[in-house]
Amino acid sequence: MSVGVLLVVLVGALLHASWNLIVKAGHDTRLTTAGICIAAGLIAAVALPFFPIPAPASWPYLAASSLTEVLYGVLLAAAYRVGDLSHAYPVMRGSAPLLVAIGSGALIGEQLSAPMWIGVGLISGGVFSLVLDARSQGHSAVATRLALVNALVIAAYTTLDGLGVRASGHAFAYTLWLSLLVSIPWLIWVVARRRLHRLVRWRPLIGLAAIGGACTLGSYSLALWAMTRAPVAAVAAVRETAIVFGTVLGAIVLHERVTRVRALAALAIALGVWAIHAR
Repeated sequence: MSVGVLLVVLVGALLHASWNLIVKAGHDTRLTTAGICIAAGLIAAVALPFFPIPAPASWPYLAASSLTEVLYGVLLAAAYRVGDLSHAYPVMRGSAPLLVAIGSGALIGEQLSAPMWIGVGLISGGVFSLVLDARSQGHSAVATRLALVNALVIAAYTTLDGLGVRASGHAFAYTLWLSLLVSIPWLIWVVARRRLHRLVRWRPLIGLAAIGGACTLGSYSLALWAMTRAPVAAVAAVRETAIVFGTVLGAIVLHERVTRVRALAALAIALGVWAIHAR
């Protein structure tokens, strides 16, 4: 993975951790998730006229991924409702790289080099140590189960989008359409639950949703672009450095405690990123 692609993925990881922080900090995690997804969809709708339509070969992947990502959002909100950001976030994101690495080999035919496998292993090992540390602190078992299920969902949509974006002919156009499609079920849910007035009256939520929407759109746009330049599994693994950013943001903003294990896990994740880059 080139330095340029690596830096792009790291910026995307920071953006990803930022919008997850917004969801966790919200009083109603599901409503906040809905607001962020709707905001991303509105931004996409404004930008789409300036981009080409993705190639027809990518449309089935767009459809399947949009449904999968709606499920991801539901599980994300549920996990944050019962668990800490510094616990649920690592479990969700850290389990996915190994699953993607295995799935991309079987489904896409990508073969990772030995250094890349070492990098994926270090990143996942660092993440799982965060999971064990969180469990020792007595975090919710329900949050753990929800996060583990969501890891499977993350692996599924990452693989789908890795295939879809390569078939689309334009990474950013593909991401914009994906954000627009994902926003529609959330908008229907908000209207059906008659929560639209809460979105309108609660001005701070609108501002946070707009920031979160821009962050999630930017984060995934950068990740999918990187998947057209580097192996999907490698990009997925480096993207999980968002866990380090999430841990730091959780400590600074939410005042969650950073233990020695979490610091060592962050070091393992950083070494994993270096191994993938130094392949």
